[in-house]
Amino acid sequence: MKRAAVGFRVHSGWAALVALAVEKGGPVVLVRERVQMVETFTYEFRQPYHTALKLGVEEGRGFVARSRGEARRLALRAIRDVGARLEARGYELGRCGLVLASGRALPGLEQILASHALIHTADGELFREALLHASARCGLEAVKVKEKELVDSASEEFHLTASALQNRLKELGRAMGPPWSQDEKFAALVAWLTLASRARARV
Repeated sequence: MKRAAVGFRVHSGWAALVALAVEKGGPVVLVRERVQMVETFTYEFRQPYHTALKLGVEEGRGFVARSRGEARRLALRAIRDVGARLEARGYELGRCGLVLASGRALPGLEQILASHALIHTADGELFREALLHASARCGLEAVKVKEKELVDSASEEFHLTASALQNRLKELGRAMGPPWSQDEKFAALVAWLTLASRARARV
């Protein structure tokens, strides 16, 4: 079977997903979709740490735990579904790439709720962690790249200028049609990098 990887760029409550393979020396998009990681797509559930602040530490702790469990379950379902669809087309999904924010370690809940900036960070990290957890459950190797380093890392890996790289990503989107925003571009780019690192490891 041909190798494929899936890439994610996360927002609060959802993520852009792009699965691709490398064929004839270039990336080919196989799946492009939006993964929802909350059952009820409202501010209350998409921003669990903001909600926890309103609830107080003890009740908030339980709410965050339930939100994390739901996000993990929905992420697992999405990745398994994509893997099954790819397998039916002759592709093996073996790796996942994830675009990170700062990659900064978070303190405990009380310290998070005392800082508005940390609350925003924690909301995003909850959903990134859910995707990593689900990927591990599916046996996928994970490659994590900080967003601010993504384009430079890809330019170095593929020996392309940043401008040439952006053009390649635009071409991928032209073949797929809309939506093809920065979310899809970065999800595709981290998936492409993930496949490249796997190929290099096999050499």
